[in-house]
Amino acid sequence: MHTPAGFTPSHVLPALLPGTALAFAYSDTKLLVGGDEQAPAIPTLAELERAQVDGVRHYLGELQGVPCVAIVLPHPFEAPAGLRPAGLRSLFFRLPESIVAIGARAFQVVEWDRTHRFCGRCGTPTRDKPGERAKACPACGYVAYPRVSPAMMALVTRGREILLARAHRFPPAMYSALAGFVEPGETLEQCLAREVEEEVGIRVSRIRYFASQPWPFPHSLMIAFVCDWESGEIHPRAGEIEAAHWFDVLQLPKLPSRISIARRLIDAVVGEMRTGLA
Repeated sequence: MHTPAGFTPSHVLPALLPGTALAFAYSDTKLLVGGDEQAPAIPTLAELERAQVDGVRHYLGELQGVPCVAIVLPHPFEAPAGLRPAGLRSLFFRLPESIVAIGARAFQVVEWDRTHRFCGRCGTPTRDKPGERAKACPACGYVAYPRVSPAMMALVTRGREILLARAHRFPPAMYSALAGFVEPGETLEQCLAREVEEEVGIRVSRIRYFASQPWPFPHSLMIAFVCDWESGEIHPRAGEIEAAHWFDVLQLPKLPSRISIARRLIDAVVGEMRTGLA
């Protein structure tokens, strides 16, 4: 889920938005969509206006010349005829990846707007800061930008094996790479080493960067690494890790969706390892 090709981001809301603008309107965590279950569609601004739907607007930019805007709807919200609320995850693979990526960006902006209406320092209602995507407090001057929470992801290798684990919240039988949020004062590498040891009890070495991916559930930046097993036996952390195992690269379990960086990471590493076995 990356910034799509042909997308020019911007935070400056134009004085006049055309009715053809794509409107990514959220009520709480649900996106308002049209079409049907098999072929959902993002409504245009004109379609929302005809349905008398409006809210706080945040400009996102243009996708191949088409303006895109995020809209904060009230919650609860009753969808008008022809439109319905849908979770963003449910739209994976049913909308073009470029639209899903912009929908993810819109969700993060809407979530920030909804959770920063009051100053976190003194409680005064905030205002949009001119010229920036930021909320400013008129009383104490505190400025709040959209929150991004960095989280590392680690795929540990040992010979022709990779270490995969499953959390209690995962779909049945699915395994993935280990992941965890960065704590204050940590480097990404320190976070990775700590999380792997805490979650499964092993130590790692030779940490190598792979790629990153924004993940809007609700405001994460996933930063993926590959590393080598150094020492230790697997001891899953109770209450967090349901199971963890070494898997041979030719005998893998059910893996995450291909839209996630976890799957990209696993596929890339396994592909290289299988090539080395040929």
